[in-house]
Amino acid sequence: MHLFRLDASIRTAGSVSRALADTAEQAWLAEHHDAVVTRRDLGIQPLPADAWGALARAAVDPTAPPADEARQLVDQLGAELLGADAFLFAVPLYNWNLPAQVKSWIDLVVMHPRLGLNGDRPLEGKPAVLALSRGGGYGPGTPKEGWDHVTPYLRRVLGEVFGLDLHIAEAELTLADVTPAMAPLRGLAAESLKAGHEKAAEHGLRVAELIRA
Repeated sequence: MHLFRLDASIRTAGSVSRALADTAEQAWLAEHHDAVVTRRDLGIQPLPADAWGALARAAVDPTAPPADEARQLVDQLGAELLGADAFLFAVPLYNWNLPAQVKSWIDLVVMHPRLGLNGDRPLEGKPAVLALSRGGGYGPGTPKEGWDHVTPYLRRVLGEVFGLDLHIAEAELTLADVTPAMAPLRGLAAESLKAGHEKAAEHGLRVAELIRA
């Protein structure tokens, strides 16, 4: 069994998205002791910022410089996904949107001939866990309702473009403990974090069961 894990937080300590993903991964590995885990850490090692531009220019402009390194990178990123049986994505909300390093990864992956909109959807139906963390609150009736642009975008890309069977574990208000103005929300933050870990464990086990089946 082969699990692909992607992390995006720029924090290595204290990251909620990483912690939720750890919980899901542990639940998965408990069922697949000898599994292989391929890791792609965009928070620690972001992809080259100019790779997509170079490849896109080469695709539309015959006078553009060759983009051999970018093509090799796309092949490598695609191989990581194509070789996996299950997937785990750990993504925080930054400035109400997707971290730049995740957008770069998606832009390159969809350049792969099998994984883009015109591909043959080789990942369709494979199970995946998406671990999301948000520093504020974005639920119905909150002042920032509708400001979370990450969750719907990743649902579209991971669930519809790639065709993954997506299961989401999420935690909100993660900045409450370090933001004095959010002190009254710390109880809700603790509840959200607890629920997020419970969902992560549940989804990790569920994904493991789906693979075993």
